[in-house]
Amino acid sequence: MLTIDPTSSTPPYEQIRIQIADLVRDGELVPGTRLPTVRRLAGDLGLAPNTVARSYRELERDEIIQTRGRHGSYIAMHGTSNQRHAQAAAQAYVLRLVELGIGMDEGLEYVRAAFQSR
Repeated sequence: MLTIDPTSSTPPYEQIRIQIADLVRDGELVPGTRLPTVRRLAGDLGLAPNTVARSYRELERDEIIQTRGRHGSYIAMHGTSNQRHAQAAAQAYVLRLVELGIGMDEGLEYVRAAFQSR
């Protein structure tokens, strides 16, 4: 998903930061998505772990990701407080549906029915 252009004048840590930020902006990485570990991404891209760690620090500073210690780094919730709560509720709902073996279309039908019954 991420690539590094070794001929670019943009440093590798910045290439990673830009690509992840773009994926979030374009909706390809949604809040709650877990990112690869620093070591794994560094290995996949052929970079030093400190390079990837710097990218993650910059993304965290910009509130694009959040790091949960040993639990990893995730795409951060964004928007107003209500929007962040809604994103968290949606993540919890999707995780539960996956546990139950229910797909997206059926899950969306349940959400539509719940809204209509209000």
